[in-house]
Amino acid sequence: MPVPYIRHATLDDEETLGRLDRATWSPLHSVQPRPQPPYKPFYDERFGPRDHLVAELGGAVVGYIRLGFPTSLECNSHVRQIQGLAVAEEVRGAGVGRALLRAVQDEARRRRARRLTLRVLGHNTPARKLYESEGFVVEGILPEEFLIEGEYVDDVLMGRSL
Repeated sequence: MPVPYIRHATLDDEETLGRLDRATWSPLHSVQPRPQPPYKPFYDERFGPRDHLVAELGGAVVGYIRLGFPTSLECNSHVRQIQGLAVAEEVRGAGVGRALLRAVQDEARRRRARRLTLRVLGHNTPARKLYESEGFVVEGILPEEFLIEGEYVDDVLMGRSL
């Protein structure tokens, strides 16, 4: 499998990213209900193209990662948070998620971040293993924070220094 090409998102990516986001929706990683028409725009007042890195294979968008601030506080501005990651089903296991994680760490460093954090659902074992393999450690657990499809699920807080 070829190495994914990682780039910054553009305005022209919005429709593709929205479709990818809907296609990859799962209760394994989402606390939101399954998206239903009419679909909301992928970009909004909080997150635009500048907040996303996109993975391409063979010229097709196959994944994205969203980088944001965990809070709006100035005293917390040295921290960035991964606030979304999606990889197309047909390329899972091909290194796309890992390439996005590595690229977003580089991007966070370029933006002068000292730490990178994320939140992952406790039952999402594949994602947790990937994050751990890239240097993220569990920094806290909110037990049974979400009720998803009748099951209580932990919210796991992970982070790493940059």
